[in-house]
Amino acid sequence: MTCCPPENPQPSDFIPSYFKPSPTAVKPATVSIPRGVGLLGTDNPIIRADGEGPLRRGLVRSLSMSVGAITNAEFAAFVADTGYLTEAEHLGWSFVFWNQVPDYAGQTQSVPGSPWWHRLDGASWQCITGPKCTLVNELPDHPVVHVSWNDATAYASWVGGRLPTELEWEHAARGGLGDVRFPWGDAEPSETQNLFCNIWQGRFPKVNTSEDGYYATAPSMSFEPNGYGLFNMVGNVWDWTADSYRKPAQFAKPEPKKSAQPNVMKVAKGGSFLCHKTYCYRYRIAARIANSIDSATTHMGFRVVWDS
Repeated sequence: MTCCPPENPQPSDFIPSYFKPSPTAVKPATVSIPRGVGLLGTDNPIIRADGEGPLRRGLVRSLSMSVGAITNAEFAAFVADTGYLTEAEHLGWSFVFWNQVPDYAGQTQSVPGSPWWHRLDGASWQCITGPKCTLVNELPDHPVVHVSWNDATAYASWVGGRLPTELEWEHAARGGLGDVRFPWGDAEPSETQNLFCNIWQGRFPKVNTSEDGYYATAPSMSFEPNGYGLFNMVGNVWDWTADSYRKPAQFAKPEPKKSAQPNVMKVAKGGSFLCHKTYCYRYRIAARIANSIDSATTHMGFRVVWDS
């Protein structure tokens, strides 16, 4: 069992809207990412089944990237301009971590194999923990969550950008440091010191001491930025990428011969506030997960890049 995002158990019938760049869209704050030979993966994989290795190289063209994950305020501007309805709003529910499920929700359905994830009716980017939610306008600078890959792609097209590739994301996360484990170098975060990012401290999944100052998400621009000026490239929320996920051959399961509607899997990077070394040691640059394009949770977000 892991802390990582559960998948929508059945493919959605949601048809996302995509937009031409809007002349009224306010572009998030960005930093420039220099052209260069980017590194992807590692020769010292920790979670081999995820396909972290081997280390590869590829050319990354110069681009700009949002300094942090897209915020509630930025996503709200998009919705106000377009009337966009997210996938979670279309479905009427989303996945919420057990300690974020409010008491008034009563009996909720947990996810087989990951019992700390619960399906919560009414949960969405505007109502993070259900209908009587923490209002998003109280957290305008926090990352927008409960957004699927489809939702992230829609926002990116509206603001004139796109989701980064996995290679671009890793090149940006390294901040010019080369083959390092974390955006700040190789020093490991711990329970009480070296609090470089927003992850779980304590005994996962029952006790979160919040030594880093945050029980759930932190503002998108918090902790120290990396060498390129990017905040929270690991921890806080997962970042969707543009790339489809392919499991290494030795770990791949045979595909069913017939599938009425294949649920496309995309790569997400960076880990989240729910990551802990004992269960989800994925707040590393080379770490990665796969999730279906219609899945959404309280710790899935995204950032945007623009070609120079």
